[in-house]
Amino acid sequence: MNTEDALTAADPASRDSFAEELADTLAGVHRLTRRRLRAGLTAPRLRGAEVELLRLVEARPGIGISEAAKELSLAGNSVSTLVNHLVRDGYLVRETDPADRRAARLLATDAAAGRLRDWRERRTELLGRHLAGLAESDREALRDAVPALRRLAESLREEAEAR
Repeated sequence: MNTEDALTAADPASRDSFAEELADTLAGVHRLTRRRLRAGLTAPRLRGAEVELLRLVEARPGIGISEAAKELSLAGNSVSTLVNHLVRDGYLVRETDPADRRAARLLATDAAAGRLRDWRERRTELLGRHLAGLAESDREALRDAVPALRRLAESLREEAEAR
């Protein structure tokens, strides 16, 4: 453990300050990225939860609503509402599960795939441009932080699933 880690572990106020600073910074980067990507959109804006659901369905075609709700840590009725909007807007297809006629399976449409592809390309370009403007040491520090941030996200997901 390095000196800074030892101080943080020993001093709850320092630990809390770090947690607050990290949370604020991650939220700020996310918010600013979202705002920049919204600028110049020609299609109606999708809410964050709608994009998350589309990304999940694209990654796991045929996922059910309850499984999607669990994966996204949302209430089933909230996901049902999102699904209804996305079906109405032509981004999702809801099919009856042949194994259980009461359950629905979700599939992304070509329109959703195109929208997500465009979003990924624009996000990659935006962040790539800003990363290129940073010092190499900052880019390396961010690259090194990615695995730890993934573990943090997994820890948060596991805690949500345990509840």
